[in-house]
Amino acid sequence: MSVVLGGGIGGLAAAYYLAKGGSKVALIEATNRLGGWIRTIKDPETGVRFDKGPRTLRVRGDPAANTLSLIEELGLEERLYPITMDQPSAKNRMIYVKGALHLLPSSVSSVFKIMPPFSKPLLLAMLKDLVAPAKKGKDDNIYDFVQRRFGFEVADYLVSAMICGICAGNAKDISVKFLMPQLFEWEQNDRSVLVGFLKNIVKSKPGAKVAGGALIEKALKDRWSIFGFKGGMEAFPEALTDRIVTQGVDINLGKEVSRISFQNGEVSCLVNGKMLNAEHVISSLPANKLSPLLKEEHPILSSELAAIPFVDVAVVNLAYKGKRLSKEAFGFLIPPSQQVPILGVIFDSCNFDAGDWTVLTVMMGGAWFDKYFGSNVKDDQLLELAVSKTKEILHVEGSPAAYHVSVMRNCIPQYVVGHFDRIDRIKSYIKDKNLPLELVGSSYTGVGVNDVILSARRAAETRLLRKAAA
Repeated sequence: MSVVLGGGIGGLAAAYYLAKGGSKVALIEATNRLGGWIRTIKDPETGVRFDKGPRTLRVRGDPAANTLSLIEELGLEERLYPITMDQPSAKNRMIYVKGALHLLPSSVSSVFKIMPPFSKPLLLAMLKDLVAPAKKGKDDNIYDFVQRRFGFEVADYLVSAMICGICAGNAKDISVKFLMPQLFEWEQNDRSVLVGFLKNIVKSKPGAKVAGGALIEKALKDRWSIFGFKGGMEAFPEALTDRIVTQGVDINLGKEVSRISFQNGEVSCLVNGKMLNAEHVISSLPANKLSPLLKEEHPILSSELAAIPFVDVAVVNLAYKGKRLSKEAFGFLIPPSQQVPILGVIFDSCNFDAGDWTVLTVMMGGAWFDKYFGSNVKDDQLLELAVSKTKEILHVEGSPAAYHVSVMRNCIPQYVVGHFDRIDRIKSYIKDKNLPLELVGSSYTGVGVNDVILSARRAAETRLLRKAAA
């Protein structure tokens, strides 16, 4: 039997792939619900739906192709809500700098123009990359990397804001080698990001077919940019839950693991005071929650896991009656240098049909949570701030007809400089000790839902292959 720890999207996917391969699976979840950070709430009075975590998924790359294949297997195609490249929410993304909203460049021609808040055409930043010397090394933070290669404005306005959107993190801390490995390798190997990019285009085979089923082909043919689910993102983990139930996965809610022990090639998990024995364990727990479970037997591994930092994020969902936005867009992000106590706002009602409602999600905190809010911030304080900043920046007047406030503690791992090597040490330790343990989830391979699901599939396949070879 295999044990899966954690009932978020990673744990559900791991259980699905294991059961699909013929394994007997027990899934252990400490809370009384499945889905993890993916959660959709319906306001009881207005009927407006709010997503508290992820709400859209990308369609490019192997992780996305894998997710779309899984969606096909679950028969969820009719539940998808695609957003195509020509829609405003796909084309229009903004940043808030110097007290104003600015559209980001979205076409080739735009790099030749001066687009505020940038003082020069972005083409000049690209040309700077051609002459800037390479910095040889094992890693670097994204901010310094981009400033060195493309200049201060690209680093401060564009990339810093982007990192706020990806992981609610500070670009001056985040590893470029881990989060943007191709760019890092191009500088190391080709001295220039642009040179490396052009070389890669030359080497690429024209017309290469993307692996995947009919759904990925349809997404590429119809030029999807991103997609969500009708009724909210939680439809995805709900469908996965229904499927693993039919597969015979033993789901245990409200069960907490307090210790993991490895003996004679097997694993024992102490669950609510009772020992559960298994041949193998796949953990989708965040690194900071897995760490204390291993501390007794494997303090070195526990220490490496504990060293991965996490941040808190406050999420305030707002719904206003009527169409209140002057411009349709995906939303906007705010660079940390602007000293505004929010990370950005997602325009949910521009991404998905919300009827006669303007629905917004205000994100706050992240790497700056303690700076702006401290440890005892109240929901009404967060709501008041979200409403006031929405009014100030977007000129949305009045009070929201519906809202929801939540503080998501330790929700996003931070891939700080050195993360790549830390993950390598963690994997090497598990391999050298021959532990029947696989790690999946955002702590290790990527914060996106697609990355998490692909890591779950690979972990399950590794387990199934080892079992077949035994």
